[in-house]
Amino acid sequence: MSLAESSRSKPPSGPPLNAAALRNDNKTHLLLAASGSVATIKIPLVIDALSKYPNLSIRLVLTSSAAAFLAGQSAEQPSLETIASMPIVDGIYLDEDEWKEPWVRGNNILHIELRRWADLLVVAPLSANSLAKMVNGLCDNLLLSTIRAWDTTGTVDPVSDGVDAEGQTVLRPRKKTIIVAPAMNTAMWNHPITTKQIALLEGEWNVRNDGWVEVLRPVEKRIACGDTGSGGMKEWKEIVVVIEERLELRSG
Repeated sequence: MSLAESSRSKPPSGPPLNAAALRNDNKTHLLLAASGSVATIKIPLVIDALSKYPNLSIRLVLTSSAAAFLAGQSAEQPSLETIASMPIVDGIYLDEDEWKEPWVRGNNILHIELRRWADLLVVAPLSANSLAKMVNGLCDNLLLSTIRAWDTTGTVDPVSDGVDAEGQTVLRPRKKTIIVAPAMNTAMWNHPITTKQIALLEGEWNVRNDGWVEVLRPVEKRIACGDTGSGGMKEWKEIVVVIEERLELRSG
């Protein structure tokens, strides 16, 4: 058993996710995720700030490394059980949840259901390791499998656009966005391979170029390891503002 597995708390297990059953729940669906960075401890603050929107549903995906930062160490690092009890959190998923039950034909596949369910995916923080895997198409955990299976054309999971003259449902493409907030050591951020990886996300894959990714660049600060420079995750309050704007959230 890894350190992450032995140190974390496990949220209560709920029924398997069925995106189709929740399609008309009159809620906006935010898939919030974190990979292995100290900045994961900002996730509870992001959720708390968004709790003023009762029509928002949040499902949280954590890598094994990210989960190790939320094991009830302090008020700043609450347990997963505590986070699961927050009003708008409707599910927390770890890698092993993909294989909680032996798969048989006809069963839902979790990373596909998460993609279908989400209106927006926000990965905050996105670690150097997960960034490298994302741009190279690796998918060796639940989060990366969800990213790899994302509908980058908007045609796999189209949405209804009314009915035609013959009463047939008209479907239109819907390309959903993945927002990433990188967070890493300054030397990692300044590394030439990171420059190439970010160039892909901000270039060919970027929403401004008819892609599906938006990058919230890190800021310069004194980071947790003691180094000072770029690499710290964008201020969590600013991430909340971006989420509010992209999902067009309105209080009340």
